[in-house]
Amino acid sequence: MPIPRQVPDFMRYVSLDLETSGPHPQRHQVLELAAVIEDSRRPLPLAQLPAFRRVVRHPEYVGTAGALALNARLLVELASKAPNPELCTPDELLPQFYEFLLAHGFRPTAKGHISVTMAGKNVASYDLGFLKELPGWGHLVRADPAMLDPAAFYLNWRKDSRLPSMSICKARARFPDRDVAHEALADALDVVRLLRPFYELPVYQQVTTAAPEEG
Repeated sequence: MPIPRQVPDFMRYVSLDLETSGPHPQRHQVLELAAVIEDSRRPLPLAQLPAFRRVVRHPEYVGTAGALALNARLLVELASKAPNPELCTPDELLPQFYEFLLAHGFRPTAKGHISVTMAGKNVASYDLGFLKELPGWGHLVRADPAMLDPAAFYLNWRKDSRLPSMSICKARARFPDRDVAHEALADALDVVRLLRPFYELPVYQQVTTAAPEEG
């Protein structure tokens, strides 16, 4: 008799957001990375979610005028000589993120890396390209192939010609604050806010643990 696979009874994911100096991963740089850990079985108040934030200091910055202007606050923070526990170098970023994940219950595989389900607006099409350029990606941390983008949950199939933007998602969710912060931690938290209404839907409640698992 085959031994059934052990399937976790909850979804835990990492909502991650980056701010960068431009749109091209091979040329431009990560300026800020923030992530929050969400347990869909026991959602905490947003302010209590385990959170990670780093601003990344480079020897020099290469970017587009638009991206650098949008992230002027980060450049001011990066230029400051004041002690900053959230400041790191590109080489330090993923090792510190790895330690954060370890401290909150993620366990490495037999090969030593931590694999996480990631969520984010355009995380697969944008953020992942920059993550792959960071030292340690794939050896310390890697993303599960399936990722969560809240845009898919707020798509109007009869109206939209493309996936909705973050601000449109927030408007459709009837959030009072519909502007996009363009601050990594705030944007990562917004993704959690957008996904939470979909944790418990009648269609999900009809799925029982006795149902065969799809491949």
